[in-house]
Amino acid sequence: MENVKTLYVTGYKSFEIGAFQDNDPKITVIKNVLKKEIMGYLDTGLEWVLVSGNLGTEIWAAEVVAELKNDYPELKLGLIYPFKDFGSNWNEKNRTNLEKIELLADFVDSVSHQPYKSPAQLKMHTRFLLEHSGASLLVYDKEYPGKTEYFLKDAELFSEKFPYEIRLITMDDLQNSMES
Repeated sequence: MENVKTLYVTGYKSFEIGAFQDNDPKITVIKNVLKKEIMGYLDTGLEWVLVSGNLGTEIWAAEVVAELKNDYPELKLGLIYPFKDFGSNWNEKNRTNLEKIELLADFVDSVSHQPYKSPAQLKMHTRFLLEHSGASLLVYDKEYPGKTEYFLKDAELFSEKFPYEIRLITMDDLQNSMES
């Protein structure tokens, strides 16, 4: 596979893995593994990391990118919402986390410039992310289903037609990173 210039990062939402406090040790483990993976892509020419702003993996990935920018100032963070006003119905703590990510991002936009109307907007968002990235990094394990499964299925279909890399960080990967 050619050098990946743009990487989409997604995975479990915080509630799917029971991480409700910002100081949950699970978050530290996930962020450490994300950092190691993203650094691997940086060594081969990564320029952009994209997230959608979902709570959990995507917020943590954005925080990791912000941290990595200290050593890799050329790295950019793109926040691509599926629709306008994404997250506006969240509680204050979660909205504050999202606003922090917006401030860290080099680019913020939404695929649909309408508020949420239908699942078609989510499909358009997935298609946009697949067409505008060379790979996806997912904190996801098929043995522990979650909402990321929808994106993964679309990405697998996409990769049958186009050169597209899908990298899964599984529960075993997370466990092994704690042991090493």
